[in-house]
Amino acid sequence: MQQHAVSNFSFPVFLMPRSFLAPLLVLPLLLVPAAALAAPATEAEMNLYTRIAAVNVCIARGAGVPFDKAVGIAGETIAQLIQGQHDGVISQVGAKPLSIDDLRKGSINSAVLGAAEICPKEVPADVMAKVQDAIKQSPDAKPAVKPATPKPATPKPATPKPNTTK
Repeated sequence: MQQHAVSNFSFPVFLMPRSFLAPLLVLPLLLVPAAALAAPATEAEMNLYTRIAAVNVCIARGAGVPFDKAVGIAGETIAQLIQGQHDGVISQVGAKPLSIDDLRKGSINSAVLGAAEICPKEVPADVMAKVQDAIKQSPDAKPAVKPATPKPATPKPATPKPNTTK
């Protein structure tokens, strides 16, 4: 077995080429913690996160995972994402960071609402009933698509009877 000797040789920094030093001067700026650069989650990002959570619930349910467990995992994933990427701040809610518990609650609710929209057959009936009630009671709920009202029948023009008298 061959052993390697450890060298105590150090290269003097002043002898390094300048093109090598420039990236080293920028390196500390790149190592700034991500939280310092975090921007609040935008409405578009929150819509994306909700969609991801909902799809995860649908996939998990299709694989036989119990609903509560599927929703809990999807909600926790989104809560951790918002905490890590946006320092817990959601622009629609305000400038104050939300606690991880508040993020979890909101993310779980979003996952349930999204799953009810994307894969309603995978959502238990009692949960779907609660979701529909919540949507009806929401102050900014949009009315459901109204069924088309039948147009009044327009009378057909009378067809002239052939003249049979001669």
